[in-house]
Amino acid sequence: MTPAATARAARAAAPAVPLVELVEVTKRFPGVVANDRVDLALRPGEVHVLLGENGAGKSTLIGILSGLQEPDEGEIRVDGRPQRITSPRHALALGIGTVFQHVMLVPTLTVAENLILGAPWWRRPDKAGLAAKVAAITDSFGLAVDLEAVTGELSLGEQQQVEIVRALLRDSRVLILDEATSMLTPKGIDELGALMRRLVARGLAVIFITHKLGEAFRFGDRISVLRLGRKVGEIPPERLNALDEAAATEEIVRLMFGAGAGDPDAEPHVARTLAPAAPLLSVRNLTVSGGAGIVGVEDVSFDIAPGEILGIAGIDGNGQKQLAEAIAGQRVASAGSVLVDGKPVDHFDVGARTRAGLRYLTDDRLSEGTVGTFPISLNLLLKRIGAAPYWSGGLERPGEIATHAEELVKRYDVRTPSIETPIGKLSGGNIQKVLLARELADGARVVVFNKPTYGLDVQNIRASRRRIRDIAGQGIAVLLISTELDELIELSDRIAVMARGRLAGIVGNDEGARLRVGELMIGAVS
Repeated sequence: MTPAATARAARAAAPAVPLVELVEVTKRFPGVVANDRVDLALRPGEVHVLLGENGAGKSTLIGILSGLQEPDEGEIRVDGRPQRITSPRHALALGIGTVFQHVMLVPTLTVAENLILGAPWWRRPDKAGLAAKVAAITDSFGLAVDLEAVTGELSLGEQQQVEIVRALLRDSRVLILDEATSMLTPKGIDELGALMRRLVARGLAVIFITHKLGEAFRFGDRISVLRLGRKVGEIPPERLNALDEAAATEEIVRLMFGAGAGDPDAEPHVARTLAPAAPLLSVRNLTVSGGAGIVGVEDVSFDIAPGEILGIAGIDGNGQKQLAEAIAGQRVASAGSVLVDGKPVDHFDVGARTRAGLRYLTDDRLSEGTVGTFPISLNLLLKRIGAAPYWSGGLERPGEIATHAEELVKRYDVRTPSIETPIGKLSGGNIQKVLLARELADGARVVVFNKPTYGLDVQNIRASRRRIRDIAGQGIAVLLISTELDELIELSDRIAVMARGRLAGIVGNDEGARLRVGELMIGAVS
């Protein structure tokens, strides 16, 4: 019996009183219910795994527990007593520590200096006392921390241990590990799993957020699944202990992606029959280097026919953005090729690819896609600055620029007081309309969308999805990258899944697509 299975058997025999409990917790943001009447109990001596695809509500729930958000409804109980967690400092005072996915340490400071941060500024740091406390923690939990090391020179696994020590220094009894294995090596993942077992053996409650079902089964005592903001199921220790990994995986996948899993606001997918044709976009063995904490792209190949929508699914951060930018010419590929209508564009810059009909709509509308202080009229020409007929001899032609802007604002129904309004003053939906107008105005043949409805309200989401369908209906090849599985199911003809920078598989969008895509997304199948 594995350590996790042994612990699950113990939990089943002697269920503990929760240290922290969420009861009917609801949190709303404009246009979305992020958490909808969620119940969650965190018990001492238990690793409680929290699963759910992007947008399921995990981050909001963690924000509530760590004091970054307050619920609109429901109750939080600590040691059985109702509590309002009003700030991260208050959460720490209640014994709730959080280790976020991205390390929250100052890389230029030593480990000791990072651990001291947040102490009263008027008090001289007690380095000897800190060393004694850290030694007691590291000895007790089998951690290795060098107080004099410069934090930025440590590996990600070592930095993560510093974060955990910091939480334990503040007497945390509940430890939240948010996507803690996402950047670790296999050896680092095993070490973290062993550390979690030591933590719960000492009576802590650990909440472990992951997208990887193998880790959930190996390390978890209890598994809860969120979907569209709701808790849709829980596998308690006694049930989990009776399942092998394959059976547990099947049950979890059905909770996350099975019948009834779809967004009720999404429109049904309408299957289309495309006439045989040579691909408009071909990607051949594309490889893009990653970087510190960034997943690259490795040996990705696919074709998109005229009028076809190829969806790219996957947990955010698995190389989708790097793929889109390499196709658009914004990021240099280290190997492979991109072809538009059979002709390589690898040596083309962004402008040349745009002129060849290859267009890209970024997910970062304000920082990357537009210049917020520029008027709408100029944002509609950002990729054509200096080009005729809008400039002549290096000078603007205001009449031509205004005529162009007025026509596109009307055609794409951009709601604005004036074409001279700074684009940063528009709503997200109207900024997206400006981007669409700019990229589709002249000669688009291939369009790459990266999370096109991210941050939009329901009305603008529906409008954007209709626009994407219309674009494909004009014979344009569409690459649709989205973390919203419902969006991909609604719009795509085929769906590819990216995992760790590689294509895990491509499936047809038929009746069983949701489950097959879900399995590929979370590594349930090879």
